[in-house]
Amino acid sequence: MIAPTPNLKKNQLDISGKIKSQHLNRKAVIYIRQSTLQQVHRHQESTRLQYGLVDRALILGWLRNDIDVIDDDLGCSGASTVGRLGFQRLVAEVGLDHVGIVLGLEMSRLSRSSRDWYQLLEVCAIFGTLIGDLDGIYDPSLYNDRLLLGLKGTMSEAELHILKQRMLEGKRAKARRGELGLLLPMGYVHQPSGEVVKDPDEQAQSVIVRLFELFERKCTINGVLSELVAQHIQMPYRIVGGLNKGDLVWHRPNRVTLSNLLHNPAYTGAYVYGRRPTDPRKKIPGRPSTGRTVASSDHWEVLIKDRFPAYISWPRYEQNLRQLQANTVQSLGAVRNGPSLLSGLLICGRCGLRMSPCYTDNGKGLRYACNRMMVDYGEGHCQSLSGKVLDSHVTTLIFKALQPAALEISLAVAEDLAAERQKQQGHWQQRLERAKIDVQRAQRQYNAVEPENRLVARTLERNWEETLAAEAQLKTDYGQFLAGQSAVLTDEERNAILRLAQDIPVLWVADTTTAAERQLIVRQLVERVLVTIIDDTENVQVEVHWQGGHQTQALITRPVARLEQLSYYPQLLDRMKALHAQGHTATEMAEKLNAEGLKPPKRRDTFNASMVLDLLARQGMRIGSLKQQHTADICREADEWTMQELAQQLNMPGVTLYAWLCKGKVKGRQVMAASRPIWLLHADAMELEQLRKQRMTQRVWINQASDEVL
Repeated sequence: MIAPTPNLKKNQLDISGKIKSQHLNRKAVIYIRQSTLQQVHRHQESTRLQYGLVDRALILGWLRNDIDVIDDDLGCSGASTVGRLGFQRLVAEVGLDHVGIVLGLEMSRLSRSSRDWYQLLEVCAIFGTLIGDLDGIYDPSLYNDRLLLGLKGTMSEAELHILKQRMLEGKRAKARRGELGLLLPMGYVHQPSGEVVKDPDEQAQSVIVRLFELFERKCTINGVLSELVAQHIQMPYRIVGGLNKGDLVWHRPNRVTLSNLLHNPAYTGAYVYGRRPTDPRKKIPGRPSTGRTVASSDHWEVLIKDRFPAYISWPRYEQNLRQLQANTVQSLGAVRNGPSLLSGLLICGRCGLRMSPCYTDNGKGLRYACNRMMVDYGEGHCQSLSGKVLDSHVTTLIFKALQPAALEISLAVAEDLAAERQKQQGHWQQRLERAKIDVQRAQRQYNAVEPENRLVARTLERNWEETLAAEAQLKTDYGQFLAGQSAVLTDEERNAILRLAQDIPVLWVADTTTAAERQLIVRQLVERVLVTIIDDTENVQVEVHWQGGHQTQALITRPVARLEQLSYYPQLLDRMKALHAQGHTATEMAEKLNAEGLKPPKRRDTFNASMVLDLLARQGMRIGSLKQQHTADICREADEWTMQELAQQLNMPGVTLYAWLCKGKVKGRQVMAASRPIWLLHADAMELEQLRKQRMTQRVWINQASDEVL
């Protein structure tokens, strides 16, 4: 739609004579824009004025066929070029030297951003394109015109900033009074009077209450979700808009909804504004809803507690947040039902990363492995060890910490702290009493002055208000002090704890005690456990950091795969050689080794005769009769070995080789020699090489909690 031509004479349009033939030989572009579709619909006069610029271009000397109208940006904000296809097309046309003049109603129509505005000016100056509005014609290549256009663009951007700032400040002022209407979470509705109340539907209320009760018991979002699904409980939603606005509908629960609900402080009855501030660094131009971040409660702009009915208390809400934070991967993680006792608490003493529990043998076996660097960066394994021996060590320490004697000391310390707290209480009471005296004195002084003597009364009134504010602040500080103090145990509670300490070992191994409950007990006492395997031997340095700062260090023994990993392996060989030289039998040698405290690497806690014979065979020493020592009379086929010969050739325990035979990794047959059966194993040169590679291949552990290959 074209508006009537403005009542302007030609000499008023181009009084400086800046329009040359080189401009008339190119197109005249009319750029039309309004910020929102609402403005396009309601403010049609502005649209008509912008389309009327076509007549102005005709007066300036352009032919109608050379006039191009760009109205692609109707309903688009000028704060950015993102999404403004018309402006992008305009800049492209100017850059292609197709445009002689750009006409707009005012500079704010072209851009509200100085960055985009100066880009257009630079391109117009390079290609000799003029810019025109209702005030005149400008040549961006001229300094004075460039300066004036720059000022107009800056004023346009400042105008938008002032408008936004004014509206935002009004919004914040309303929020500080708690009157700004916010979207209510499920379980709340608005009354016609504007008051916020709980959902009048009793089932909707009970579902919200049930959800918080489940989280208090389950402690994880997944546990709550599983319980809701198992009980066929759905979540209540109120329709926000449309014909059915306000109707109650039910949808199945999901993890995101439960997380948002548990993080929302509105369920404590608190009015909060500023939970999701916008970070300009994360904001995507042209998308107003982007850049949202989550602010902590210390950075909320408005927090008004007890504004409307609550489902939970504020301390319960804070406890829920701490539990959710503890469930994250960056923290300890959620308590799980696996047999691991130290899940989330175990730290590698070499690299400082968290070690993961790895379950084997259908969950019956447990290992702790540090493989984070291998998973993330492809590096080698850091360290791993059997979980049974470590859990047993920590369990022993837990029992010692919970013994009645240890609890007596802890309770005595608690009594000392209670006595110290009583002294602090007396100090606080004195401060509160002094503040109350100051308030009463200021009140008496104010009441004593003559009412008409406003010069003095105003000063005394101000002093009274200051003392009242100081007293209120002191009471707030005192409340925070009390909230941070632990409760004092009564004699009955103290005796109950001592009685319970005697039953802890029985309760620990009871069938009714789950693995998750044991983990919870450990987490209440232990902050973290540092583990360092010393030189890949059986020795493990364990450092337990208890809650409260105390540390316990110990050296434990883990099972290892090979005899060569034993820290005392050279001493073991020397001792066996000495016993062999003395003519002891294998059984006698095993008994002496056990008596001296030497232990095999794994599977057994003591040596036996078979293990001694195997170890001697590795060193080329024999014990027994010629029938037991030699197998030369056995009829062998090509590339056949006895069990001991092949084990010695592969440098591996005979029991492991026998396990390979049972699993089919090695082929063999059983023959009779000296009235006893022996195994002859087949292994040619190629098979020997494959067995050596298999022997050297590191094991791969599976973290069943995350299905990661470790």
